[in-house]
Amino acid sequence: MRIVADLHIHSKYSRACSRDLELPKIAGTCATKGIDLVATGDFTHPAWFAAIEKELEEDGSSGLYRLCSGGIQDIRFVLSTELALIYKDGDRTRRLHIMVQAPDLASAKTLNDQLGRRFNLKSDGRPILGLPANDLVKLCLSIHPHFLVYPAHIWTPWFSVFGSKSGYDSLADCFKDQAEHIFAYETGLSSDPEMNWRVSQLDSLTLLSNSDAHSLPNLGRECNIFDLPEVSYEALYQAIRNKTGMDFTLEFYPEEGMYHFDGHRDCAFSSHPIETAKHGGICPVCKKPLVIGVLSRVGDLAERPEGFVLPGAPGFKKLIELDKIIAAASGVKSRSSRKVQEMYALMIGSLGSELEILLEKPIDQIAAVANDVIAEGVRRVRSGELIIKPGFDGQYGEVSIFNEDETPGKGQKRLF
Repeated sequence: MRIVADLHIHSKYSRACSRDLELPKIAGTCATKGIDLVATGDFTHPAWFAAIEKELEEDGSSGLYRLCSGGIQDIRFVLSTELALIYKDGDRTRRLHIMVQAPDLASAKTLNDQLGRRFNLKSDGRPILGLPANDLVKLCLSIHPHFLVYPAHIWTPWFSVFGSKSGYDSLADCFKDQAEHIFAYETGLSSDPEMNWRVSQLDSLTLLSNSDAHSLPNLGRECNIFDLPEVSYEALYQAIRNKTGMDFTLEFYPEEGMYHFDGHRDCAFSSHPIETAKHGGICPVCKKPLVIGVLSRVGDLAERPEGFVLPGAPGFKKLIELDKIIAAASGVKSRSSRKVQEMYALMIGSLGSELEILLEKPIDQIAAVANDVIAEGVRRVRSGELIIKPGFDGQYGEVSIFNEDETPGKGQKRLF
């Protein structure tokens, strides 16, 4: 059974997240986008966990959940949270973001109870815990053997297992005696599968790509397409543990991610790893060490050349969200503008879900409903005909689907 799954999102209780991130709205957005299975996010937060208990019911005995009667019933939720671990290991302070997926409400509640005795879970939807990574794995597995624990956005400089600022050089060093219980990792927005294939210590793990959405429009900007025997937590667990059942992943263009290149945001300076090396890792503007981004960090740990393809690995496709394409084609800066949202609603109503439109619908059908320029935008995104200024040091990259001569009102006729 084909399942589109986004396994990492946040709730309205996480810092810098939209107040619209409520369960019914999440389900509604997933239906529009074409996502079948979505994370609850933030189940460690007491108020959010109370909402989960009140508003969701188990789908049979599957270990997955859906809105109680009266809501959208087709969208399934998996109990999921992201935890920030900050602790001393050796002579360094480690700062890691770790994903946890729970097999059922009872197990999630037990984990919350045990963590809540030692840490303040009310402070944020993604709480900070002074807990080593291997101890977190031990705790989860002592509650239920089928908890899933794995690194979030594994390359991000400041808060990740391989982060240049506070991470490790190997999963074994990070998870120690519990490394054998790590079955997956999350690529993050600033890397794609091809970059990760260069690092052999990741070969045996399931590569996951999730949105880490802080608002409704960002749901599904990265996600996973599974082929499962049934829609259940156990089927998901076995697919991830045994590295089976993954068809392909949908990816952000990694250059658009916040940490693809090296750089200093305050200095408005960014650099490719080759240029960074020429500068000795020092910012030419402020003369301080640069924030080393994902592309450089992958190169540090990679044993394989760029372009290496891991034999037997699932494929991937890179996408840009439909409302961003509409905005670019319409000459509008904001994806949330009324003009963009009206066209988005028209296309969804006429053509199907967002992912169907981006992946499957013929270009001539898109043109017939929208217009030739939007259809051309979808075609270019599918083929990778884009102009991208890579992101760095917490600043998203800039993606241009059309060049200046093709912008609406200027030279759009040159497109055709």
